[in-house]
Amino acid sequence: MKCPFCGYADSKVVDSRPTDEGSSIRRRRECLQCLKRFTTYETVERMPLMLIKRDGTRQPYDRRKLLGGVMKACEKRPVPPQRLEQLVDAVELRLFGSLDYEVSSKVIGEMVMEELRGIDEVAYVRFASVYRQFKDINTFMEELNLLIRDK
Repeated sequence: MKCPFCGYADSKVVDSRPTDEGSSIRRRRECLQCLKRFTTYETVERMPLMLIKRDGTRQPYDRRKLLGGVMKACEKRPVPPQRLEQLVDAVELRLFGSLDYEVSSKVIGEMVMEELRGIDEVAYVRFASVYRQFKDINTFMEELNLLIRDK
């Protein structure tokens, strides 16, 4: 592992510990030349996941886009950022555990809404309004009525 400070190609591991419920390992390293310490993370390499959009086009799955959409839905809501990371982790666990290499954006959207519903109802409705492309107030009210009925 190259040192980010001096570029030296060798370092030693000072400390290792699991993170993210065991899905990755955090390693504290020390450069053998400049003796500065830095942190690396080791994760399992996954097969690339292709997202099939509504219009039929395909693009690589991007965690940052999913997290960004969830963050926007939770804007100004009392939801800690760590909880949003956990939500995306849970969705990814299901996605990558399915062994499918292509997944519809509809499937991902439904998974996110399922998770959001239990976290924050306002964020759920916000996400649903964009994801399901509510056309008017009646569509919006139908979703709210479903939410109220299920309580």
